[in-house]
Amino acid sequence: MSARPYPAFFGYGIEIEHMIVDTQTLDVRPIADQLLRSVGGGYEFEVERGDARWSNELALHVIEMKTAGISRDLEDSAAVFRRQVDEMNALLAPMGARLLPGGMHPWMQPERELVLWPHENDVIYRTFDRIFDCRGHGWANLQSVHINLPFQNDEEFARLHAAIRVVLPLVPALAASSPFVEGKRAPALDYRVEVYRHNARRVPSVSGSIIPERVFSEAAYQSDLLQKIYDDLRPLDPDETLLEEWVNARGAIARFERGAIEIRLIDTQECPEQDLALVTLVTAVVQALAEGRFGPPERLQLWDEKRLEAILLPCVEHASRAVVTDREYLDLFELEASDLMAGEVWSRLADRLLPSASPARRRLEVVFSRGTLAERLVRAAGLAPSHEKLVSTYRTLAACLAEGTAFLG
Repeated sequence: MSARPYPAFFGYGIEIEHMIVDTQTLDVRPIADQLLRSVGGGYEFEVERGDARWSNELALHVIEMKTAGISRDLEDSAAVFRRQVDEMNALLAPMGARLLPGGMHPWMQPERELVLWPHENDVIYRTFDRIFDCRGHGWANLQSVHINLPFQNDEEFARLHAAIRVVLPLVPALAASSPFVEGKRAPALDYRVEVYRHNARRVPSVSGSIIPERVFSEAAYQSDLLQKIYDDLRPLDPDETLLEEWVNARGAIARFERGAIEIRLIDTQECPEQDLALVTLVTAVVQALAEGRFGPPERLQLWDEKRLEAILLPCVEHASRAVVTDREYLDLFELEASDLMAGEVWSRLADRLLPSASPARRRLEVVFSRGTLAERLVRAAGLAPSHEKLVSTYRTLAACLAEGTAFLG
């Protein structure tokens, strides 16, 4: 592996997706192209916005904002995203639309409401649709926060990939925000991750077990993981449109072209300030593991993806109240307990790794005291909410995004 420009934990590349919805009804509005055209002048899928970029990926009601390059400070990134949210909402208002946060739209019906991006790079989305049929929630109705963590060489990649793999199972217990689907309580509090797990079932190697396999060099990743995906896709994609590293749909994927690993399991929260608080904690834990502060980092490479998946799935279903019963897993974080609720794991890690007076630690207090955003949404709307109750609850959520405040539920 040739050296990349940024060493591990030098900085962060953050991406946040939001829905565009009708101001009054909160139904999805497929007008991301109009929003991008209002600032870019054309129908490019990505436009530069100073220290940020705006783009669309696949569904026309979804807009993504991302840091322009690498950010050294996550609090600065929160301020960048706050400006983007304010500007987007100002531009959408005359169109009768606004941004809505959360991991999934609570009553969207993709079968009839999905509109694919029809402009630049649309051949990629049409190919995805032809092979996988994107008229499902796992393609059409999911918004997430991505963290790109850099590495320079194989040694850094190995440590970073090993640390990320063992943190992934806990992420839904911190970040779940998708408890409703098609107007009803979903079967899991992190239903976004649940449908994401199955969206490529026609070619199972595309997403695997969501937890990446035990590969710790670029050569092994290319030959043992990516090549399997490419071989399985090629009969369905003879033009090789999708045979790129980004087609890998695991919960964390190596982006060798940019020298980073991208973490994909964080549901979008109620506002960028909360998003970046979660990112701060997740990256702090990954860094502590990779740097050996919880013990020799080499031992992290021993963990099989199926064993880690067994920890992930209860967290997807129950979020912070999932019980972690694997004592050896808890030992990885120096947590002395035979079992522990996953939310408590995060709380203890935050106490150890984040200064108590830091902005991120203060913002996380609502998660530790009141549960994940998904749990707070269910508490506010109820287990069997009427459509009117869902609209009212998610109108409050949209206000949290606009005002930069936590949703208390």
